[in-house]
Amino acid sequence: MDDLSTPLEFECPRCHEAVEARFYGPCDGCRAQLRAALGGDAREVEAVEYEPKMNVTPNAVATKD
Repeated sequence: MDDLSTPLEFECPRCHEAVEARFYGPCDGCRAQLRAALGGDAREVEAVEYEPKMNVTPNAVATKD
């Protein structure tokens, strides 16, 4: 198994520059550009409780007497 602390040498998939990093992906410069262009503020999302549709019927085997 490889040691994750040693950096990998690869080509940035976005700008094709030589990069040395722990994980494969965009270089630091490209990552900063992506965050500036596509990043947004975190927000809380309210989870809705599951309610089955009215046309859903119980399994016939489960309700068998």
